[in-house]
Amino acid sequence: MTALEHFESRVKFPLDEFQRTACRQLEAGRSVLVAAPTGSGKTVVAEFAVTLARRERNARVFYTTPIKALSNQKFHELCDEYGEDEVGLLTGDVNVRGDAPIVVMTTEVLRNMIYADSDALTDLAFVVLDEVHFLGDKFRGAVWEEIILHLPEHVRIVALSATVSNAEEFGDWMHTVRGDTDVILAEHRPVPLYQHVLTPKALLPLIIDGEGELAVRGRINPELRRLDGSAGGRGGDARRDHRDGGRNGGARAHRGRNGRSRGGPPQRKRTERISRADIARGLEETGLLPAIVFVFSRNGCDQAVRQCLFSGVRLTSQEERREIRAVVDRELTGMKDEDLRVLGVSEWIAGLEHGVAAHHAGMLPVFKSVVEALFQRRLVKLVFATETLALGINMPAKAVVIERLDKFNGEQRVPLSSGEFTQLTGRAGRRGIDPEGHAVVVWSDAVDLEALAQLASTRSFPVWSSFRPTANMAVNLLERMDLATARETLELSFAQFQADRAVVDEAHELRAEQESLAGYEAAVERARGSDRKRWEDRTRKLKRRIERRRRQIASRTGTVARTFEHVVDALTELEYLAVTGTGDRTRVTVLPWGAVLRRIYGDRDLLIAECVRRDVWAGIDAAGLAALCCALTYEPRRDDDGDPRVPGGVFPRVFEATLDVWVEIDDLAASHRLPQTEPPHPGLALAMHAWATGSSLERVLEISWASAGDFVRWSKQTIDLLDQLAQASEAGVAAELEIERLRAFAKLARDAKRLILRGIVEASSGS
Repeated sequence: MTALEHFESRVKFPLDEFQRTACRQLEAGRSVLVAAPTGSGKTVVAEFAVTLARRERNARVFYTTPIKALSNQKFHELCDEYGEDEVGLLTGDVNVRGDAPIVVMTTEVLRNMIYADSDALTDLAFVVLDEVHFLGDKFRGAVWEEIILHLPEHVRIVALSATVSNAEEFGDWMHTVRGDTDVILAEHRPVPLYQHVLTPKALLPLIIDGEGELAVRGRINPELRRLDGSAGGRGGDARRDHRDGGRNGGARAHRGRNGRSRGGPPQRKRTERISRADIARGLEETGLLPAIVFVFSRNGCDQAVRQCLFSGVRLTSQEERREIRAVVDRELTGMKDEDLRVLGVSEWIAGLEHGVAAHHAGMLPVFKSVVEALFQRRLVKLVFATETLALGINMPAKAVVIERLDKFNGEQRVPLSSGEFTQLTGRAGRRGIDPEGHAVVVWSDAVDLEALAQLASTRSFPVWSSFRPTANMAVNLLERMDLATARETLELSFAQFQADRAVVDEAHELRAEQESLAGYEAAVERARGSDRKRWEDRTRKLKRRIERRRRQIASRTGTVARTFEHVVDALTELEYLAVTGTGDRTRVTVLPWGAVLRRIYGDRDLLIAECVRRDVWAGIDAAGLAALCCALTYEPRRDDDGDPRVPGGVFPRVFEATLDVWVEIDDLAASHRLPQTEPPHPGLALAMHAWATGSSLERVLEISWASAGDFVRWSKQTIDLLDQLAQASEAGVAAELEIERLRAFAKLARDAKRLILRGIVEASSGS
């Protein structure tokens, strides 16, 4: 029995052809990119990769996800399947059985392991890149690209993506840079998804067939067009009224007393927005629970739960309420009563017992995990969530509701893209659970039926690379390879591939020729007599061909390679790198302080490394360092204005010195035509200092005005940076740089971490 036959005998349902094809290609020793609709069963392919790895002696598999919550969920699923001893978890702040044969991790953890030349990569057979379309993420997408470029050649990749319109392009790039890679596309969604509009009077189908019945494909429901006209929207009667303005408008134009303007078309009465409580009742009456309602603000999610409670919405039975309470009591065991009171646990539990909950990044991780668990068991029936819930967390819903078709992007309200709409509505209907899924848009005067129908019919979106070289990336590459090879590696990036595919093909050929040249030179050394002359002649010809190809690439190279050169110039000016020679004889050496920079990741990598090198933070204590690291990782919200309070003591001096270094780094970036960064923001510094010095949760939240979930999230970011500082300092010690100072600083960073890792932060460290 083949591995696939054995695997298929154990799964709960027959494999679809796309799943079977992908598994066959993996068994044949190839990598795969699987692009399929949400809920179609892509993860089955990843599970088969785990099966293959377990059949190979000492082979390991890494399962990567874009977010910690998804890593935790996948970790528990794999533990249930294979046993706890077989599965590990690495998420930056959690290290559980990192040497296990199956390890779940966030993508950044794997990238860091690659740059550190970790021994864990030696026996690695497969890497699963879940949600690989994250490669297009503006802030984190480059990490996926770095992994694909730098993983050892023997590792096979299982890339899982939502349905993207340029999957073939992405797969072609993977094939170019990694060799045998197959693209498996699945257009068919095994659970049909029907589109509806929730109006003030009824839930109406958006699309109907020729018989007037609900359909996946067809025409826009005429009943909605009539509603569009009567509500003063952009369709039906509204358009006819506007066209008739010259003929009948005169009689209307002067009726100012009954609500119409004195000039122009009539002003129609605005449709009253449907309340969240009515949304809940409408879903219950039409049998569309459990459901997720996407509300694009945290405050909106919390308010929605309160509105449902105030309106008397109750979606649970007495037995279900008992089960909910038992789960809550079990999961909150060990938390202080004082903290639970501060967190408003009574109102939260009341919502759960009514079958209604919120889910967003401002919530404490344990609260979110309870909501997820209760929703999976179909005890909580309705969740009001922000779009972060669409990132692959396993919360199967019969229906997904989108409250409005635009959202605030930090600067202005913008329409949802087809990709965002696809991601959100794709959560509706899960294979093996629901026979069909339902996507519901809440009616308002702003709904454009034609635009909505277009969104509903577009099931894919393109992925565009966000890759750009950074200071940390540069020193890591140049520690492992020479300047020309590093430049050529970056020319293999998906960003360069999209800019000019021919350059990537040329760069791939160049890499192969360089490998051949190394073989030729080794043969010259071994050869004697006429054989030696023949190998020398071949070597000269190949060198000329390599130089010719390098010139061709240089003449066509895009922004990626040029940006890398600018980064190298900046790092050379700061003496992290040393450059000798010119032209083809240019050599770049990573200087000792580059060992520190290699261990610091993120947008402020160079600023942090410079502060460590210059001893800018001299005299600060552990609590102050925790506050400072919080300021270096914190991203202010748009309401973080004014001049925030900061800790006393040496902190103000040290923070100002840090800002002075930031100004220098920012000016340096500008002079080298590199992206500039935002300055550190001390918005949560005082709260973090208070927490590190033992203040209560209530006091810390009063100081910060942040939610408990936000405070925990930034605490984890702070802990991650403190870990990096400790590791970077130890790397500096190993490089024999100011050994005593850096050794003491590594201890200070670990002391700061211990001060923060307590209470709800410690309780959330596995979430």
